[in-house]
Amino acid sequence: MDDVFVGRIMSSPVTTVAADANAKAAAKRMLDENISSVVVVDTDRELRGILTSTDFVEIAAEDGDTTGLTVSDFMTTDPVTVTANDPVEAAASLMLDHGVHHLPVVDKTEGVVGMLTTTDMTAYVSGIEQSPAPVLG
Repeated sequence: MDDVFVGRIMSSPVTTVAADANAKAAAKRMLDENISSVVVVDTDRELRGILTSTDFVEIAAEDGDTTGLTVSDFMTTDPVTVTANDPVEAAASLMLDHGVHHLPVVDKTEGVVGMLTTTDMTAYVSGIEQSPAPVLG
């Protein structure tokens, strides 16, 4: 993985939601798009958090009722991030050190530009690179 950078294997564009989005709607979107996370951004595409399928396990464990719950009720508010220019090896170490499966890829001027997942890492290591996710509004 030497000299390979996150930007080469990350998924982009990334699916985003607002913090005040309905949690059930976010879950349905994740199912519809066959993804395991959404990035929570503000109107300037600045990272505010991440909501993953693991967060929905917490919802289910509590009582499973998402009526009236927003993404902000369950999102991780300070996710570990990387940049597109970070080495893949460093990103893999971050994932292991923090026990996460998703790393939002951020840029100082553009905000959130992608997502690096364990699926992306596995595809790269196995020699199978993923096709980019479709752009959805």
